[in-house]
Amino acid sequence: MSDTAPEPEPEPGTETVPEEQEREREYDPAAPAPLGVPRTPTGNAEADALLDRLADADHLATDGHVEVYEDVHRGLRDALTALDARPGPPVPPASHQHRS
Repeated sequence: MSDTAPEPEPEPGTETVPEEQEREREYDPAAPAPLGVPRTPTGNAEADALLDRLADADHLATDGHVEVYEDVHRGLRDALTALDARPGPPVPPASHQHRS
């Protein structure tokens, strides 16, 4: 004989059908979900790697997005700043010969 009492039968109309349970598990509005925004390659390996990092936000809760966005923004800003710091082509010397 068993020491446990049998579980009571659910009231008619209150039981959850397995399909309904599955749908409830599938849809969680608070769960992380990919946005499906395409990222077009720029041709610059550094910029493309930073843009690919945006995909990390797809697997985080909303409060984790800020860190990813700030990281990508900082990297892109640094890459643009580096472009300004690179030496350009040499400038030809100015001619100081005045003809009159």
